[in-house]
Amino acid sequence: MRTDSVRLFQTLPQACGYWSGRTAVNLVLDPAHPALDALYAQALAHGFRRAGSHVYRPRCPRCNACVACRIALARFRPDRSQRRCLVRNAGVELLDAEPGFTPERWALYQRYQKLRHPGGGMDEGTAEDFREFLSAGWSRTRLLELREGGRLLAVAATDLAGEALSAVYTWYDPDCAQRGLGTLAILRQIGYGRALGLNYLYLGYWIARHPRMDYKRRFRPEALDGGNWVPLAETEKRPAAGTQPR
Repeated sequence: MRTDSVRLFQTLPQACGYWSGRTAVNLVLDPAHPALDALYAQALAHGFRRAGSHVYRPRCPRCNACVACRIALARFRPDRSQRRCLVRNAGVELLDAEPGFTPERWALYQRYQKLRHPGGGMDEGTAEDFREFLSAGWSRTRLLELREGGRLLAVAATDLAGEALSAVYTWYDPDCAQRGLGTLAILRQIGYGRALGLNYLYLGYWIARHPRMDYKRRFRPEALDGGNWVPLAETEKRPAAGTQPR
């Protein structure tokens, strides 16, 4: 990514959204850049991701716990547990839908936040927050709905960016957690990307031993390490450096 053609801003220190007691600082691409949609695909390959209209990357001075990761679609093979998940949910249909607010999506999102992430801040969001969080005017965002018999079970907000997809956010029916809907959403995104002839599915950030982020290692992704994409298993063997005390 040519950083001489786009301005980068650094945020002020703020409370970390993953570890209590830590502070976070992000680098943000100029949100007013006229070619942000074209830059987005390059930015993903350099460890950035999107939240709302902002494309950002953590740059915390004393912590490097957030590791960008992606799945190489052509090489991915589901493990035994993931194959069982696919069989268990064989009757679930994927619908490729336009982004936007609907009462059905909003109701499912509210239930998911209140039951799965209480006190996390997002459970107190408004409908307008919901709209702004999921898509941006410049992004090619799709809402991949997982339905069974017409019932909405899960929604995966997914961006199309160049040769890749980016998994922005997924929410699902908390009453069906035993069905592995979060895993199913990623597996279906993999299938969706393959059908489009794409190369990668970006999963955002993996954080070792974090209760909400460590699941990504089960998909055996690549990790961005020193500017190169390598198997995550290689980075796991190295001691973490520069992490803030918990």
